[in-house]
Amino acid sequence: MKGLGWKAIVAGLILAGFLSAGARAQSSDNDGCSNATLKGDYAFTVTGTIWVKDSQGVLEEVQRGGVAMTHFDGIENLSQVDYVVSGYNNLPTPPTAPTDPVTEFHTMETGTYKVYSDCTGTFTINSPGTTITVKFVLSDHGRAIHTIVTSLKMVKPDNTEVAVQALIHSEGHKLGRIREELD
Repeated sequence: MKGLGWKAIVAGLILAGFLSAGARAQSSDNDGCSNATLKGDYAFTVTGTIWVKDSQGVLEEVQRGGVAMTHFDGIENLSQVDYVVSGYNNLPTPPTAPTDPVTEFHTMETGTYKVYSDCTGTFTINSPGTTITVKFVLSDHGRAIHTIVTSLKMVKPDNTEVAVQALIHSEGHKLGRIREELD
């Protein structure tokens, strides 16, 4: 019996060692991200739902989807073009959303971003009539970005700003050739 007790204690200590080593590895398992980690062009797919009030004040659910190309400069500035569609015609929209005549993508979208050392961050996109705030996580050494919209504000035709309830997320991937690392 005495030997069995010692074996249980030793097994418990070994298990505790493995568990604490795993916790240490997880807590330090980041790439030491910075603003420079998010640099270059990223292609995004955007999906989600927004809720808007119709003319009678009834809240309606509207599905949205689209694509975007965002350029991050490595020092907290971004520019973007996007093409997002919706199944609803009475959304408050920017009065004169600039659009590229060839691609039909919305243009003149700019903003700022901040990357934290744990590879999380936030960015804000401003375009005529719309402000979008996003939280994100970087993965694959900054080659992938996963986002969720935390605030969406739009200007109605009468120039009043309205906060729009939204549940929108996107997945982005860095463009360009990725070199295979040799061991």
